[in-house]
Amino acid sequence: MTRSPATPLPPPAERRRLREAGALTWAQVAARVGVRPATVRAWESGRSVPRGRTREAYATLLAGLTGPAPAPGPGAEARAGAVDRAPGRRRRKGAAAVVTVRPDEPAGGPPGGVAPEPSAFAQAPPAAPGEVPDGLTPAQAFDALYAYCAPALVRQTYLLGGRRDLALESVERAFQRAWDHWPEVARDPDPAGWVRAAAHEWALSPWHRFRRRHRRPEPPPSDDDDRTLLETLLLLPPPYRRTLLLYDGIGVGLPETAAETEATTKAAARRLVHARETVAARLPELSDPRELHRRLAELGSTGRPRAAEPPAVRGGGERRARFWTRAAIAFTVALIGTTALTLHTAPTRYEPPVPPGETVRGVPPRVAPGPLSQEQRELRDSLREELPHGTQRLTPRAG
Repeated sequence: MTRSPATPLPPPAERRRLREAGALTWAQVAARVGVRPATVRAWESGRSVPRGRTREAYATLLAGLTGPAPAPGPGAEARAGAVDRAPGRRRRKGAAAVVTVRPDEPAGGPPGGVAPEPSAFAQAPPAAPGEVPDGLTPAQAFDALYAYCAPALVRQTYLLGGRRDLALESVERAFQRAWDHWPEVARDPDPAGWVRAAAHEWALSPWHRFRRRHRRPEPPPSDDDDRTLLETLLLLPPPYRRTLLLYDGIGVGLPETAAETEATTKAAARRLVHARETVAARLPELSDPRELHRRLAELGSTGRPRAAEPPAVRGGGERRARFWTRAAIAFTVALIGTTALTLHTAPTRYEPPVPPGETVRGVPPRVAPGPLSQEQRELRDSLREELPHGTQRLTPRAG
């Protein structure tokens, strides 16, 4: 039987251009093709290639998106082939790893995610989920990104640290850091991933254990299954916990998960398999990744922690920057004053130190004078009477 030739696919950059020309998001293309949005993103960046029926459906969809090709702008190639760039994330090359995935599970991860569907950019030009739209002021773009990412990010960091106050603090610190580096974040291909990596790193910092308020345990969830799942997650090492959350909780692809956790793809796959086995050992009903994803989303929504408003987050970051700037200026002034005082009071010439005294031995002790004899008293009286009234001098005689 002869096979019909496969429908040709355009290059990755052209795939992205066709999707943007058709005003489609990654989620919309993924829904038409039947895959995850992260998979469509991997196709457009050239990190993976569709195969089989998925390839035919994707090629047919792209063939229907016709339009004049605009001239490529500056940085188009970098955006087409960029990997998430965020604090602490580097792209690493590693051997491809095989992960045990169910036949009905997409390659990019389980369907759905802790993050909600994009709704913060309704008044902005069409953009992919998590990207900063053009035509907004920096404050408006920051507020839109915060409104899109903050609620889901609080739930994610709660699963990493097991504390709601730490989750809120991590998200606020991450967005304050993003506001301090906003030109870099706005140009990043995935601003949501930039902020997510910063929040996860703050939540997993080992220094929190030395803080007084973190020494008291937080009340666990009321449901027994949720409490068991949270305890199991907190028993995992932080890199394993983060890998499980990114892949099974959010739906990030395995190469992107490896890049965000600073590991090779093979190491990320081993961490994922070990984390799944640990969870399934205590909760056998969560051996299915789809059920695990659903339970992680439910556990993250426990308690409904509310994030602060965007202006408060921006204002807090600016106040913290002003505080540290003033503290640095005050420290510099104090250092200069101390140095000047030292130079003013320091001796200008060398003065040898006074040597310590020495004990002289063999000298008889000093004896106090005793009572005078009669002869001595007469001599004393004679001297007192004669010396003031005469000019003669007393001369010693040789004995």
